Amino acid sequence: MDRFDAIAHSRFPDAPAFDAATQHDREHTPMDIVYIEGLTGSTVIGIDSSELHEPQPVRLSLAIGVPAIRACRTDRIEDTINYAAVREALHALFASHGVRLLEALAERIAQLLIADFGAHWVRVSLAKPAKFDDVDAVGVLIERRRPRGAATYASLGEGLIPN
Repeated sequence: MDRFDAIAHSRFPDAPAFDAATQHDREHTPMDIVYIEGLTGSTVIGIDSSELHEPQPVRLSLAIGVPAIRACRTDRIEDTINYAAVREALHALFASHGVRLLEALAERIAQLLIADFGAHWVRVSLAKPAKFDDVDAVGVLIERRRPRGAATYASLGEGLIPN
C-alpha cells in the first residue's frame, strides 16, 4: 500500500526549511486538502446486542490536510496522498477494528491518517445511515491535528524488496 510522507514532500527546493524560530510560519502554512466523500463500507459496530453480530453499513467522508502537495507541481502519485491506498486501509480497518462506538472508530481513522499517511489535519465524518427508520443517518464528526514535533513515517515503495 502506498504511503505518503507529507513533511518530506512539502519541502520545495526553493522553500526555506522550518525550525523552532519559524513556528508561526508553520502554523500558517497553507493546507492542501485531499478528500474522500461518501465512502460506504460495512462493519460491526454498536452498543445494542442486535448490532454486534452482523456488519451494518457505514458512510464516511474525509478531509485530509497536508502542507502544499508537491504533486501539484510534479504530477506524480508518489508526491500526494493516494486516496486509493487510503480507501484500502479504511476497508481493512472496518474489517478489524473491534470497537463499539462510532466515536472510537472515527478516532482510529483519524490516527491512521496522521500516522500512516502523513496528514497534518483531518476531518472525519462517520455515520450509520440505517440506524433508525425515521432518520437519514446518525454519526459523528471529529477533527484532529498532528501533534507538534511528531515524526512522519512513510513507506513509499513498500513491497519492492522480495521476501
